[in-house]
Amino acid sequence: MSEGVQRESMEYDVVVVGAGPSGLAAAIRLKQIDPEITVAVIEKGAEVGAHILSGAVIDPIAIDELFPDWKERGAPLETAVTEDRFLLLGAQGSLAAPMWAMPAMMQNHGNYIASLGNLCRWLAGQAEALGVEIYPGMAASQPVFEGERLAGVVVGEFGRNKDGTPGPNYEPGMELRGKYVFIGEGVRGSLAKVLKAKYGLSAGREPEKYGIGLKELWQVPDEVFRPGLVVHTLGWPLDNQTGGGSFMYHFGDHYVAIGFVVHLNYKNPWLSPFDEFQRFKHHPDVAPHLAGGKRIAYGARAISEGGFQSIPQMYFPGGVLLGDSAGLLNVPRIKGSHNAMKSGMLAAEAAAAAIRAGRAGDELTEYKQAFERSWIRKELHTVRNFKPLWSKLGTMPGGAIAVADLHVASLLGGFSPFGTLKHGKTDAEATGHAKDYQPIVYPKPDGVLSFDKLSSVFLSNTNHDENQPAHLKLKDPAIPIEVNLPEYGEPARLYCPAGVYEVLYDDDGKNPRFQINFQNCVHCKTCDIKDPSQNIDWTTPQGGDGPNYPNM
Repeated sequence: MSEGVQRESMEYDVVVVGAGPSGLAAAIRLKQIDPEITVAVIEKGAEVGAHILSGAVIDPIAIDELFPDWKERGAPLETAVTEDRFLLLGAQGSLAAPMWAMPAMMQNHGNYIASLGNLCRWLAGQAEALGVEIYPGMAASQPVFEGERLAGVVVGEFGRNKDGTPGPNYEPGMELRGKYVFIGEGVRGSLAKVLKAKYGLSAGREPEKYGIGLKELWQVPDEVFRPGLVVHTLGWPLDNQTGGGSFMYHFGDHYVAIGFVVHLNYKNPWLSPFDEFQRFKHHPDVAPHLAGGKRIAYGARAISEGGFQSIPQMYFPGGVLLGDSAGLLNVPRIKGSHNAMKSGMLAAEAAAAAIRAGRAGDELTEYKQAFERSWIRKELHTVRNFKPLWSKLGTMPGGAIAVADLHVASLLGGFSPFGTLKHGKTDAEATGHAKDYQPIVYPKPDGVLSFDKLSSVFLSNTNHDENQPAHLKLKDPAIPIEVNLPEYGEPARLYCPAGVYEVLYDDDGKNPRFQINFQNCVHCKTCDIKDPSQNIDWTTPQGGDGPNYPNM
């Protein structure tokens, strides 16, 4: 019971929050170990995969362990990588880096190009066949504590008015309780934020670091389709001090997945990651991949980039953090789904052993111990200096030195001459003042290769009930106009990839006011990360709302 609301409850051995690769792998592994363990997976998207967005080139190492016969089972790892390219872009040309000179883990032969959302849909089917109960359209709106222990989550609350009061069709939802609760919400999850603060899980760690990843799915004609081609780029249109890059993957039914990543520690508050992405597609080495094609989907999400130095304590009384909730993405590989799945499997093994031993709700320290022995830890420790070297020295010199460091660390069991470098400032603190930078004038979209935000959001199938409370909450409503606008040019209107935030003026250009169009939100959570005043709190809307990504 919370806020004076009486709720029904359901009991499980394990409750999993999030039907992403980590949560589904955890649920499957629990049932593989002991079919009698009761497992519930809740998912805020309208269906499994609706909120999943990734490149994605997938390392099959984890799925090989989970289902050695995944090919016979029909897992949708659609297209094996056949060609791997890495380009350094200038404004009018490019330089191809020799792939033989790249560290082995940054090469992609043996990997598969796929839709991570479709892989999660397949994993959900495998989980349900084992007896896992999956509840899509059910957002976990708040944690349930018993003393210091996380005992469950509140799900399925619907029908609040805009002011937060219960409406005429209010449904209070229920409490799903478990002996253990697995948090696999993805990057910057709302429950994970609460739990990290309550239990001090990030104490003594480096600040968490992030990027924003924007992705479009195109369908292209035969003459430009090259199934199995993987292309990554660095450089233009970003300057040397702004980290990021791109990907282009040819796979499936004449699909080209094209995406652009901007590290959120960029300084210039006038920068718009969305508009940089649209400009990027006009490069002479990029546009031919899309020639004659049609854009069929769009989305965006934050990417965890802190790596080894930023991993929080992954266990706490009653639960654990999985996958991107723990920041397990490998930045130079631009991959995290294999680590996410493995983390879920490790947590499942620890919880199953504890349940068999008659334990419930204690700290699963065995999960951390298993993580320390795992290939996840080895991989992230090896690449630990890649992000800080890139950030401190810039894309070209920093990237070159980071590659050399990765070669050394790979050969010498993780040893680096730099030791373990620190990240320093948070991404919000890295934002510079508007007066110190020139505003950026972006070219107008041509409607062929480049597009505006609103037409892009339309392709994400985003929908929110307008009568619910806004899930984007301002800690102080005065800050956007009184602080962020004069100091930083109010960068929310630029870093948001969905047109959620606007500064509006009267007809005479006076009296600015801040407007939040929360209905447009694609749940990327960039605002929660990059707002220089840390005034925006991203919370879950009611279940089922948000984007509904097809084949992303």
